[in-house]
Amino acid sequence: MLEESPNSKLNKEILSRYTTLELPEGQIIATYVWIDGTGENLRCKDRTLNFIPSNPKDLPIWNYDGSSTYQALGENSDVYLYPCAIYRDPFRRGNHILVLCETYKYDGTPMKTNNRKSCSEVAEKCKNEEPWFGIEQEYTLLDMDGRPLGWPKGGFPAPQGPYYCGVGADKVIARDVVDAHYRACLYAGIKICGTNAEVMPAQWEFQVGPCVGVSIGDDLWMARFLLHRIAEDFGIVCTMDPKPQVGDWNGAGAHTNVSTKATRAEGGIEAIKVAIEKLSKNHDEHIRAYDPHGGKDNERRLTGRHETSSIHEFKSGVANRGASIRIPRGVSDEGKGYFEDRRPSSNCDPYAVAERILRTICLNEY
Repeated sequence: MLEESPNSKLNKEILSRYTTLELPEGQIIATYVWIDGTGENLRCKDRTLNFIPSNPKDLPIWNYDGSSTYQALGENSDVYLYPCAIYRDPFRRGNHILVLCETYKYDGTPMKTNNRKSCSEVAEKCKNEEPWFGIEQEYTLLDMDGRPLGWPKGGFPAPQGPYYCGVGADKVIARDVVDAHYRACLYAGIKICGTNAEVMPAQWEFQVGPCVGVSIGDDLWMARFLLHRIAEDFGIVCTMDPKPQVGDWNGAGAHTNVSTKATRAEGGIEAIKVAIEKLSKNHDEHIRAYDPHGGKDNERRLTGRHETSSIHEFKSGVANRGASIRIPRGVSDEGKGYFEDRRPSSNCDPYAVAERILRTICLNEY
């Protein structure tokens, strides 16, 4: 018998009795969101505010028990939350907000998984080059038993082929979740620009961008939070595992599109070629930065099969989905635009990815 989420058994209509209650004038609920010690999971908690903030700096610094999030020991467990980005709350609506936070130790130094701080510092150094990022976030929906949603129990669906951008009940699984997430992101103020069903059944993708500098990490992390939170409402699980199903099935990545003022200008293809040459000299450093476990997760995905390059080699090409770096056909034809780094894993930290790319192509650290 299929294990079901307790959430799926709750009567959601009862909640509406309480969400329509009027709150005291001037009071709102702020949900603080942060990355825990795994470097890939998110946590959150709520607090009441007696004002409506217009800037993250207006918000109070808060704290939490780091010994329960793999970030501290019990005898010195306080970790501090520094608000860094505000989004509209699509669950409570009204003036209620979601607050993305950086995490800090008691002595003011950033936690190990706080890659935002160093990313923002590097982005500031590169701001004159106007770096834009877009990330294609792939993910897989799961039943509570960890099996891809809708897959036959004790068996497998038909081979890959009809599912990518598919239409029809025999090809598409849980479009309701995807549509809910898309609208929630738009409501929240996230720069989501598209979505589609992916190659493996129960696998989907959404795209965020273009975002300038560190904001790509802000928007992607909050989009991930909304996805997990919405999946919770539907009683299913969302995973960013880069190879959720072994065998002849596609993995999941976070393909990262990159451009600068120089690559977007007339003749920018030459600047793209220069950037790719720099990236070719720094492949190992990028692999280590492109998943939370220093490349170990990507080893399962970057095999040279299923539209990936091998983790052990660097190669680039026009319209080549088996390359480390792909130049889109349209960019090649127009002679300017962006390139796509196909190596980041689906569970990457976008702050670490953006920082590593900027260090290589803008600051010449290779």
